Amino acid sequence: MSALENDWRASLDAVDAELIDGYQSGVPVERRPFRSIGDTLGISETEALSRVQHLREAGVFRRFGAVLNPPVIGSSTLAAVQAPEDRFGEIATMINQYQQVNHNYRRDHEWNMWFVITAATQERRDRIIEEIAAETGDVLVLPLVTDYYIDLEFPVVNADRFARESLGQTTVTATQVSENATADLSTLDRRLLVAIQDGLPLTRTPYSDVAETINASTETVVASIDRLLENGCIKRIGCVVNHVVTGFDNNCMVVWDVPAESLDTYGERVGALPYVTLCYHRPRRPELNWPYTLFTMIHGRDAAAVEERIDELANEHLPVEHERLYSTETLKQTGARYESLLRD
Repeated sequence: MSALENDWRASLDAVDAELIDGYQSGVPVERRPFRSIGDTLGISETEALSRVQHLREAGVFRRFGAVLNPPVIGSSTLAAVQAPEDRFGEIATMINQYQQVNHNYRRDHEWNMWFVITAATQERRDRIIEEIAAETGDVLVLPLVTDYYIDLEFPVVNADRFARESLGQTTVTATQVSENATADLSTLDRRLLVAIQDGLPLTRTPYSDVAETINASTETVVASIDRLLENGCIKRIGCVVNHVVTGFDNNCMVVWDVPAESLDTYGERVGALPYVTLCYHRPRRPELNWPYTLFTMIHGRDAAAVEERIDELANEHLPVEHERLYSTETLKQTGARYESLLRD
């Protein structure tokens, strides 16, 4: 059951529904974005802003602002450790103390603690991994190699069982990702990314307000955001939906032993399926008995339905060995932190 209960949509009208499902991306990068949104929805700027503020306070939106792209901005990796039960809490606290760790989950597997590290440089990322390994033993390090489909933008004001169901099949293309930072960031870009990492201000003039905090002009900030959207450091500007609160609180990470020569074929095919929320390639680690190369995530409203879809994937789309790693506890969940961009 979601935090807003099963009938959380009952209090929404058509305008709220359009805000939630229609403005997860595509919010204009201009001085008065809520005036533009209001014009499109047939309401005033004040009402558009007020509705977004209300949806944020209700927990439907996590935040309003930029969705940043960690593998492009810096050096990011998924990692896991095998934490003994008698030290599980201690190890979680130790790992979570790193500002560069932005997600950490317990999963039902011998590799039972899974976390994401995002640092300004690969050198800094690897130092953190070494420090964690000194306390825990082996660390399973799985940087992103190929992105087939990674986007948590999905409709939620519906009765769909899965996060992307209403979108149908989408076009998916294999995109190679480097472990090293690829963005050519100016000092202004770095200051701007740090200023907006937690979201844009919910005001009539969010870009002007950010400009004031970093001592720049509004025009300069808008131009910088446009450039960061173009080079992929920012995926989109919009209202970020809390998919757990809005009912998609059953999820499973499924890992598949796909041969290297078949990865793009399977990745593009499976990434296009309307119930697969994430699909990407990470490296094998045979020295740690980790043979899996393709990762998929399914977010659904019903645990049994999620399990059925995984069965469908295994029977009809991915005839290879796999494991199902269900998330059983959230240990840390924040956006990636970029203060290190100003130091490292």
